[in-house]
Amino acid sequence: MAKNTLEMTHEEWLSERTKGIGGSDAATVLGLNKYKTPFELWLEKTGQSDVQEPEAEAAYFGNVLEDLVAKEFERRSGKKVRRNNFMMQHPDHDFILANIDRKIVSEQALLECKTASAFLQKDWENDEIPESYLVQIQHYLGVTGYEKAYVAVLIGGQRFVWKEIERDDELIQMIFHAEVHFWNHHVLKNNPPVLDGSSAAEKFLNERYKKSDSAKTVDLSYEYSEKIQHLNEIKESIKQLNEQKKQIENLIKNELQEAEQGFVKNYQVTWKAIKQNRVDTNKLKESFPDVYQKVRKEVSQRRLNVKEIS
Repeated sequence: MAKNTLEMTHEEWLSERTKGIGGSDAATVLGLNKYKTPFELWLEKTGQSDVQEPEAEAAYFGNVLEDLVAKEFERRSGKKVRRNNFMMQHPDHDFILANIDRKIVSEQALLECKTASAFLQKDWENDEIPESYLVQIQHYLGVTGYEKAYVAVLIGGQRFVWKEIERDDELIQMIFHAEVHFWNHHVLKNNPPVLDGSSAAEKFLNERYKKSDSAKTVDLSYEYSEKIQHLNEIKESIKQLNEQKKQIENLIKNELQEAEQGFVKNYQVTWKAIKQNRVDTNKLKESFPDVYQKVRKEVSQRRLNVKEIS
């Protein structure tokens, strides 16, 4: 099954994506996405996230350069490609979706077009392919039934690489197994994945449990004794690392003295004055008490505190 995306607006296309798991979601489901956690994905798929997909410059130029990358792939590989204006669905699981960049003409194969920062060029050396992209492509191969895929990437705007990827049925089954579990157990049942350290998880908890009951006490599970001990150890490590950080920063400042910048090997260090305009709330309250009362805003939030008792 497939849905024609040619006449869809960008908003309609994004809406369709929330109705299933696409290739770009596959790595997140498997916990391989450095930029999004399974918990954040769950919020997104259950309509509980108010975060809009940003039209960041990297994403914008990635879309703009997709056609350029596809044409360069044609020139270097000698193959012909065509656009695929369909959102394809898995034959057995209609929530598993695929939006491929290009179809290879006269081959049961697809092409994924990527752009990457020059800082990520090591990820593409020799036969290397970033695992998140590998999972995405195998997801597409599983949905389409194609035999192979090609990935073409423009690195740093000046280096072009393309590679062939064979279908891996064992990996595809692992991906689909995880996606089916995620959709059925977490999305459809509105059952959140394990909480993580993302800001989305923090916001979710703060909003869901905004009100507290001072008369209510809970006996925590015994395992939380170890978690709290670990938390205290982490806090102490952070404190020590912050002290080390400040010490090194102070040594650098002392070396710079009045200079605004310094250089060593391939590093540039700057220590410049930054001017900011801030409201002096004490002075505002003292000089214009009526204005202060009008503009002040009471903010209430719950604060987690852990202390050892005898």
